[in-house]
Amino acid sequence: MTYPASSGQLGEQFSAVLAAAQTGAGWGSTSLWVQYSPAIAAFLRARGAREPEDLTSEVFISVFDRLPSFQGDEAQFRSFLFSVAYRRLVDEFRTRARRGEHEQWDADTDTRSTPSAEHDAIDRVGDRETLSLLDSLPPDQRDVMVLRIVSDLTVEQVAEVLGKRPGAIKALQRRALERLRKKIAPTRTPSDDLDDGR
Repeated sequence: MTYPASSGQLGEQFSAVLAAAQTGAGWGSTSLWVQYSPAIAAFLRARGAREPEDLTSEVFISVFDRLPSFQGDEAQFRSFLFSVAYRRLVDEFRTRARRGEHEQWDADTDTRSTPSAEHDAIDRVGDRETLSLLDSLPPDQRDVMVLRIVSDLTVEQVAEVLGKRPGAIKALQRRALERLRKKIAPTRTPSDDLDDGR
């Protein structure tokens, strides 16, 4: 069996791949893994998972267990995947907090990366600076920005993952962008940001 090339979306092939995976065909599950695991791992890495590859595997084990009952299109499947990943990440953070585990951030060994950003504020800085800026945001704003930028989810998909309304996600994104713009270009005024339609 030839697996679809990993390009972020399966498109017309999605229904056939999903149906195969739901009936237990190994090639279908493998195709879903090949297609979506890089984005899940990137999201988990960007949000500070201790072992993003291991956690990605756990996410897919959970997803594959629940796959027979899944109904929806590719966009809904992506939302479902990132919802599971987000919950697993929250569980990891809670476990680490209970144990009192802390890890010192080291810019030289930080391998997290982000695709090209969709906002001017993010476009002006490199990956390392971008992640540092995102890490400086309050947790709710950071979650929204990482899901929008790293995971390339729509506002509606982010709302589903985080259990919030789309309007709340837009507000969090606006506040995050305003905060980032102030850090990057402190001479700009809030009215400049409103004028550019963001």
